[in-house]
Amino acid sequence: MKKPLTDKTGKGLRMKELTGATGLPKSTILHYVAQGLLPEPVRTSRNMAFYDPACVERARYVKSLQSTCSIPLDKIKKLLLLRDEGKDTASLMDLNAAVFGGSDGAALDEGEFRKATGLNPAQVSELMDARLLMPLEKGVFRQDDIDAGRAYAGAFALGLGSADLAFYAAIANDLVDREMGLRRRLTGRLSDDQDARVTTELTRGARTLRNYVINRVFQHRVAAAKTLKDGEFL
Repeated sequence: MKKPLTDKTGKGLRMKELTGATGLPKSTILHYVAQGLLPEPVRTSRNMAFYDPACVERARYVKSLQSTCSIPLDKIKKLLLLRDEGKDTASLMDLNAAVFGGSDGAALDEGEFRKATGLNPAQVSELMDARLLMPLEKGVFRQDDIDAGRAYAGAFALGLGSADLAFYAAIANDLVDREMGLRRRLTGRLSDDQDARVTTELTRGARTLRNYVINRVFQHRVAAAKTLKDGEFL
């Protein structure tokens, strides 16, 4: 286990020391500060700033969350605030991991995302306006966004547009509304910790049932069809 970095100057840590201790680039450290995940440094001049040594452990904690889960930074910020208050965040950590899943692949900006999917700027804008493409963080695209983007690119190549696919967003919103209604009914009188635990179980179950029921309906329809032109089933 690494020993905490000591402040040799009495003023704090310089950026070079902080990046060396955390393994994070300067741009990420500055982004964490801008998002309120790390405290503002003490600035002694235009080009000199000193960071609280506690930033090392805090930045490592954020980095570990991002490397294991796709938790948005605003959710990480709330977890940090609760931790700062001395509250146990274990159940909320489990819930966030269940909701947001693992961190799969590198994060891409929009230009890299378009290159990976074959979508053009107008198509990306159109999909986002239709809420068919919804990255968890603005301008940051991960593997599930890429997979969806490639599927949309394939649909566009067949002559379909966002309006043809809008039913996915409509059905998803209705489905999630109904799931949230069940959750409220079951957790309304529970403590926050119990609520988090039950919601985690419901989340995992919902993800399984969405995949199972929708896939089985599709499979049974195809199995019942006599031909690819069978209008009764297809």
